[in-house]
Amino acid sequence: MADIKALITTVVTPLVQYPDDIKVDFKETTRYLEYNLTVNPEDIGRVIGRQGRVASAIRTIVYSVRVSGPKRVRLTIEDGQQKNS
Repeated sequence: MADIKALITTVVTPLVQYPDDIKVDFKETTRYLEYNLTVNPEDIGRVIGRQGRVASAIRTIVYSVRVSGPKRVRLTIEDGQQKNS
């Protein structure tokens, strides 16, 4: 778990202007090991990239990590804005 968090942080840090705002949360569900990447709202475009190419590349790297057991890794990317409910 910590290795995947470190991998996500290592890949994303050079892409953003505000590396201190990078936050990776982990949640385990019945089917997935879910990682939620949160970045500064000004950096969301850099992390997603044109037509989602950068986000797709990040997901490819993260999904290629071998985990024990039947669970799969899932990565979601969010900006740091508060959601209005």
